[in-house]
Amino acid sequence: MLSSGGIIIDVRSNGEFYSGHIENSLNIPLSDLTSKIDQFNDKDQPIITCCASGMRSAAAAKILSAKGYKNVVNGGGWSSLQAKLNK
Repeated sequence: MLSSGGIIIDVRSNGEFYSGHIENSLNIPLSDLTSKIDQFNDKDQPIITCCASGMRSAAAAKILSAKGYKNVVNGGGWSSLQAKLNK
């Protein structure tokens, strides 16, 4: 997904994000997602959400899908997602 122009949105708090995150991921805390969603104009762009454990990223994926984004995947916890990306 990333190789075809996809992005990773990390929905953890700013503090959590700066304690460790996936390189080039965007930090948009879940509480801010609805107000910042309009910056993503291409509703077909692949989006992977992640957080600490997968709960907030599941909620974020649901929000994005409800807003019409068609290519959204819950990546789960950021550290396990990072391990998958590094394979």
